[in-house]
Amino acid sequence: MPASVSPQLRLPVAGLTPMTTLDYPGHLACVVFLQGCPLRCGYCHNPQMLEPRKAGSEEWVEIEAFLERRQGLLEGVVFSGGEPTLHADLPNAAERARSLGFKVGLHTAGVYSRRLRALLPWLDWVGLDVKGPAERFDAIVGRTGLGAGHRMSLQMLLESGIDFECRTTVHWHDFDLDGLRRLALDLAGKGVGHYAIQLARPGQCLDPAYAAPFTDRPHSEALESLLASLRPAFERLELRD
Repeated sequence: MPASVSPQLRLPVAGLTPMTTLDYPGHLACVVFLQGCPLRCGYCHNPQMLEPRKAGSEEWVEIEAFLERRQGLLEGVVFSGGEPTLHADLPNAAERARSLGFKVGLHTAGVYSRRLRALLPWLDWVGLDVKGPAERFDAIVGRTGLGAGHRMSLQMLLESGIDFECRTTVHWHDFDLDGLRRLALDLAGKGVGHYAIQLARPGQCLDPAYAAPFTDRPHSEALESLLASLRPAFERLELRD
């Protein structure tokens, strides 16, 4: 083990993508997936990551050793999940990644705003999941009482000066085109400049109803028309299919 590795950190690692250009826009990065998520979104395609567990001391040791081997080759490290802010050692891990010369990104649903605040000094970029409008948040995530934290996290990011994007995973079980339009314009009105609409993956879903064929899916032409009407409201608007 390299002498600089920090074995005292404990993070339950669910997986590692060693290289990606997709998960941290504009940067070559790796993604560290952490186990555990409090949400139960019906469209979730990684249900095996939901249940939390205790981490072994060797898990972060292996990740940090990997990062040391990638110094000068990768630009960034993205912590994803699950919901990575579940874990108390995440700020320490982000600090370690920074000390090794990496930019640090985070994928989060923002439901733990105080934990996100503690992470901000070590973050260079955040991808904030916006599950839906405030009145539909609980229904979409399958849990109650977490929407207020998300709203605080969005406001915090808007005030922080940190580069971030909002992204919404759209399953037509939860959205129609008008609802998506209203959500996008609400975000633009709050000052969000970068927004990504991600179409939910078919197949494996936490709720079998979300995996079933959906007959009310909008035509691609209607979706493209909506995107064209929304693009002037954002600095960058992307569709990720």
